[in-house]
Amino acid sequence: MIFLLVIGLTMVLPILNVIAQSFSNAGSINSGTVGLWPVGFTLENYHMILKDPSIWVSFRNSVIITVFGTLINLTATASLAYPLSRAEYIYRKPALLLVLFTMIFHAPLIPNYLLLKNLHMLDTLWVLIIPGAISAYNLFVMRSFFMNLPTEMFDSAKMDGCGEFRMIWSVVLPLSKPVMATMGIMYAVGNWNMYSQAIYYISSRSLIPLQVRLREIVITDNLGSADVSSELLLSVSPEGLKMAVIVVATIPIMLVYPFLQKHFIKGMMVGSIKS
Repeated sequence: MIFLLVIGLTMVLPILNVIAQSFSNAGSINSGTVGLWPVGFTLENYHMILKDPSIWVSFRNSVIITVFGTLINLTATASLAYPLSRAEYIYRKPALLLVLFTMIFHAPLIPNYLLLKNLHMLDTLWVLIIPGAISAYNLFVMRSFFMNLPTEMFDSAKMDGCGEFRMIWSVVLPLSKPVMATMGIMYAVGNWNMYSQAIYYISSRSLIPLQVRLREIVITDNLGSADVSSELLLSVSPEGLKMAVIVVATIPIMLVYPFLQKHFIKGMMVGSIKS
């Protein structure tokens, strides 16, 4: 219990410090007096960030990637996991081996880049969504959940005249809220934190996601806000701006978890019973 409490504090305390610095004035941050509570409370860090149009552009791109990417992820993963969970699918073992192969061996960066270039996907938001549409790990978790559904339920649906698509829509998906919520959170977090792929495949400034913009601010102190007064520029600390950007980039995805927590825990437990 004590060990878990210590581990929890090591994760929570840095977050509280980041939030405290984001609401502290420049003098307090520069003097190192900010701990877990803001010193010299101010909203100027957030004021300066919200006046930077590039932040809003990057935020919009991340929202698009997260929303549409997660929908495509769930649709593609469920579409493959369901047939792989059914014993009557005669090619499921070779298909599972192919999926397992992708977990062990990954395509090198250069061939992958050339492939995406030939597909004319470079410098588009689709290059951050389509190539990672299915995670092999998430696929196996979802397949395990589908395998735990009662066989009698499928037999009864077939006797009532349900085809495969009707069975998926009317029987499987309504019972799969826990695993769909679990996979949805995993995919959404991955899409929201999209970083390396954007560095490799995106060159247009108007298409970079929020995490790439955050990296630029943290490393170069380049906020890019043109309509901020000189007094405000002098009253804020670069460290305070960095912490405020980190908070802005983290809070949206954290707000999703409480609404799906019940399904998330249930989905992880049920999906791990049978493989």
